[in-house]
Amino acid sequence: MLNFERKGNGKETLVLLHGFMENISIWSDMEPHLSDNFSLLKIDLPGHGQSDILAEVHTMELMADEVKKVLDHEKLDQIHLLGHSMGGYTSLAFAEKYPEVLKSLTLFFSTYFPDDEEKKQQRIKSYRIIKDAFAHYARAGVPNLFNPNERDILEGKIEIALETALSTNNMGALACVKGMVERTDKKHVIESLEAKILILAGKHDNAVKTDTMIKHLPDRTNIKSYILDCGHNGHWEKPSICAEIINTELLHNLPKKLVL
Repeated sequence: MLNFERKGNGKETLVLLHGFMENISIWSDMEPHLSDNFSLLKIDLPGHGQSDILAEVHTMELMADEVKKVLDHEKLDQIHLLGHSMGGYTSLAFAEKYPEVLKSLTLFFSTYFPDDEEKKQQRIKSYRIIKDAFAHYARAGVPNLFNPNERDILEGKIEIALETALSTNNMGALACVKGMVERTDKKHVIESLEAKILILAGKHDNAVKTDTMIKHLPDRTNIKSYILDCGHNGHWEKPSICAEIINTELLHNLPKKLVL
C-alpha cells in the first residue's frame, strides 16, 4: 500500500496528492492555515516519498486505483480530493473512475488537458537523463517552476523544492513521466462531475497553460477558479492564500447544524 499520513480530527476529509518529484512533506507550509474542520490524509504517490515503484509505467489510472486502496483501508467514502500538478492528473483519473466518492475535486496548479505533442516529445527526450543524470535534470527544472519575478524572495523555497526532488527515486520519477505522456484529455470529467470543482492556477506557471485552461472551463455553477500571482508551486509560494481559498470554497457551502 502507498505510504500515507493522517492528521487532524475534522469532520471533512481532505486528501492531498503531491506532484512530480514531490512527496507528502510539501504540504507543511499550507497545513497551519487549513481549517480545523479538515482531517488531512496525505499520500505519497507511487515511486515517490516512501511509496514503492509499482510498474514500469505509472499511469494516472494506476495511481488513482492505489489512492482508492488507501481510502478503502481507512474506511473513507466521502472525501475532498486535491492534487498538485501530477497529483491533479491522478485526481482527474480518480474522479473519472470513482465520482461517487468525491465531495469536491481541486486541481491545484494542474490541468485537465493532456500534453500537446511538443510536451510529449520533451518528456520522451528526458527519459535518458532521468535515468542517467537525475540530479542534473532536477537542478535544471525545479527553479523554473517558481515565479521568475520573485526568485530572490523564494530562494529558500526553491532549495526545499530541489532537496525534495533529489530525494525522489529516479526510476520512480521515470515511471511517472512515462505515465504522464500517456494521459488523456479529461475535460469530459470537468464537464460531467457533479461534485464541486475548484481550480487554483498560477499567472506565471510555466508547467500549465493557465490562460487556455481557464478560457475553456465549462460554464457550470459547481466550478470556481482562481488565478494567483505565482508560478507552479502555490503551496510554497502563496501557502496562506491558497489555504484560505480552499477553506472558503470547500467548507462554506456545507450544511450547518440546525438547532431546533
